[in-house]
Amino acid sequence: MNARVYILECSDGSFYVGLTRSSLEKRIAEHNTGYHGGYTRSRRPVSLRWFQDFDRITDAIAAERQIKGWRREKKIALIEGRIADLPRLSKTAK
Repeated sequence: MNARVYILECSDGSFYVGLTRSSLEKRIAEHNTGYHGGYTRSRRPVSLRWFQDFDRITDAIAAERQIKGWRREKKIALIEGRIADLPRLSKTAK
């Protein structure tokens, strides 16, 4: 494993999509302490909802960018493991 893409659920119900090359547990702790600032700092606590490991950092970066562009409904389908719904959700209006 070279990188992980992850989805966090924030205290306001929004989702944050991120990428880490270090320990996922450490990165979530950093989000929860506000260590890096940014989007999650004012939306703590956060909880891990989904992650995927990648062998190549370039693949992880591509996946992170793709998922960040998805609507909430599609992110929820991914979190819930409803992979078969993803193509249909891609075809509906943004």
